[in-house]
Amino acid sequence: MVKIAVLVSGGGTNLQALIDKREEFPEGELSLVLSSSSEAYALTRAESAGVETVVIEPGSYSSRESYTDAVTNALLGRGIGLAVFAGFMYILAPRFFEAFGGRAVNVHPALIPSFCGKGFYGLRVHKAVLDYGVKLTGATVHFANDVVDGGPIILQKAIPVLPGDTPESLQKRVMEQCEWELLPKAVHLFCAGRLRILGRVVAIHDGM
Repeated sequence: MVKIAVLVSGGGTNLQALIDKREEFPEGELSLVLSSSSEAYALTRAESAGVETVVIEPGSYSSRESYTDAVTNALLGRGIGLAVFAGFMYILAPRFFEAFGGRAVNVHPALIPSFCGKGFYGLRVHKAVLDYGVKLTGATVHFANDVVDGGPIILQKAIPVLPGDTPESLQKRVMEQCEWELLPKAVHLFCAGRLRILGRVVAIHDGM
């Protein structure tokens, strides 16, 4: 059984998708929700689902490195096997990915490598999509590393950009139709041992 930690900073909509679809990854256990903010509504979602919570706020630490160490130690001390970044609004130092290399995934609300990297988060992503005029957008789940949105891609799903879309309407559709479907599936594939990283390519092996 793989112990899973979900790292959050805000509302926790992707966390809720994982909570609601726990039966889709029976090889994993939602063991911890770690928030960078004591005000995050995601903490309420976790508590309602009986998942342990911990708050580690960046403002309590003197450096990015010391904050990263606190987060890393909180996960290692609980035997976490998979870290899921689901709206975690703090860029951890590379040392986190030395401890969790190949054991951390992130969900991003666009089709990487487009509209990604530092500064592309939340509604900013969807505004950029609309401003550029692309006809397709979607979401990506990828392995996380020390390059923002730069790790090998696990799963992607595309949806059309519709006439009259706003950043808000596009965000809602991408979440509901892409992120909430892809993230539980990626967690299942990881926990079932079906993913192999081959350079920049993630191979998905048959579950038989």
